[in-house]
Amino acid sequence: MEADNALPYFFGDIGCWAERTEVHKAASLGQSVLLQQLIQGGASVNMVAVDSITPLHEACLRGQTLCVQLLLAAGAQVDARNVDGSTPLCDACSAGSVECVKLLLQHGAKANPALTSRTASPLHEACMGGNSACVELLIGMGACLEAYDLYYGTPLHVACANEHTECVKVLLNAGAKVNATRLHQTPLHHAAKSMRVELIQVLVEFGANLHARDQHEKKPVDYTTAGSPPADYLKFHETNPMSLQQLSRLAVRRELGTTALKVIGQLDIPKIMISYLCYQ
Repeated sequence: MEADNALPYFFGDIGCWAERTEVHKAASLGQSVLLQQLIQGGASVNMVAVDSITPLHEACLRGQTLCVQLLLAAGAQVDARNVDGSTPLCDACSAGSVECVKLLLQHGAKANPALTSRTASPLHEACMGGNSACVELLIGMGACLEAYDLYYGTPLHVACANEHTECVKVLLNAGAKVNATRLHQTPLHHAAKSMRVELIQVLVEFGANLHARDQHEKKPVDYTTAGSPPADYLKFHETNPMSLQQLSRLAVRRELGTTALKVIGQLDIPKIMISYLCYQ
C-alpha cells in the first residue's frame, strides 16, 4: 500500500519493497512512452527497490528529463531518500542534468535536505561533478554555501579538491567562505595539491589565507613542487602585501555582504564592474 504523498518521507515508508520494477527500468532507460503506459496501467511510481531506490532516483541519475516529468506528474515523492540518504535532486546534480534539477526544484525539491552521516548535499554533488550551471541554480534557490559534510567539508572544499575552477568562481562570487576548514584544511590546501595555478589565483584573489596550517602543520605551499609556477606564485604572495585592487575588492565584499553580492550577480551590470566587486 502506498503512503500518502502529503506525509514526510522516511527510509522505506513509500510503496513496497521489491526487486527493480519495470517502472524503474523504463525511467532509467528514458523509455517515456513505456513509462507513461505503465503509469496509466496503474503501476506505482513510488515503489522502492533494493537500497530504497525509486524510479525518480533512476531517472534523475541518468538525466532522463521527460521521464522525470512524467513521474513527478504522477505523484512521485520529490524528496525520497535512498539507503545512502540521497534525494533525486542529489542524483540530478551529480549527473549534471540542469533540466532535471529545474523540474525537481519547481516541484518543491529541497535545496537543503537534512544531511546524514552518509550523504552530501545537492550542492556538494554538483560541485563534485563540476556542474557549475547546477551550482548556480541551487544557489538561486537558497542552497547553503557552508553545508558541511563530515567527509568532504564544504562545497568549496569539494570543488577545489576536484579541480573545478568554474564551480569555485560561482561559489566565491555568491559569498562562500574562502577560508572554511575541514581538519584545518582550507580550500587553498586542496588547490595547492592539484598544482592548478588558475585555481590558486582565484582563491588568493578572494583572500585565501596563505599561512593557514592543516592537521599536519603544512601550509598550502608545502603541497606544491619547489620551483613550480604554483609554488612560486604562493611564495610571492606570502612575502608581498595584497595589491590595492585586492584590498578594495575584499573590503567591498565585506561591506556588501553575501546577500547583496547574490543580487548584484543577477543584475544586468557590465562584467568589468562585477569583476571589480567579485572577481571573474
